[in-house]
Amino acid sequence: MDDDATHRKPERHEMRFHRQISRTLETLLPVTTQNMTHDNKSIVQQALTALVATGDVDALAPLLSDDFLHHRPDATSKTKSEWLAAVGAALVPLAGMQVEIQHVLADGDHVVMHSRRQLPGAGPEITVVDIFRLDDGLITEVWEIIEPASQAAANLTWWESR
Repeated sequence: MDDDATHRKPERHEMRFHRQISRTLETLLPVTTQNMTHDNKSIVQQALTALVATGDVDALAPLLSDDFLHHRPDATSKTKSEWLAAVGAALVPLAGMQVEIQHVLADGDHVVMHSRRQLPGAGPEITVVDIFRLDDGLITEVWEIIEPASQAAANLTWWESR
């Protein structure tokens, strides 16, 4: 094959064909960050709805990856099985907790949920921020930040308390 054949300029009909193929592939394979963000947000909402609706961690387990990790400074549960056991144990005294979701934000493989929760009886109100990371349609990591609402004002000047 000579050099002219390998470096020739594509003909007009060839360029049109390649554009049509590209558009067809974009239609058939709509893998975009926007779609992934929406799907991940839906997965997190499905997981939380299943947990709240059934009160059973078995509904949550299939949505977590086998190598799931839980992050929280005071947590004793890190792995999938440890976290599911901790959530299951917490559901008993927290039955009847009211959860008001303030925000659910998603960007790519991360979903952030901000909620206010009123603990049962005369329990305190807490603010919770959960950050989820998903991979291949499964929740792989969760970071949790929990703050009693009554202590929020004190934490506005956390650097002053030494």
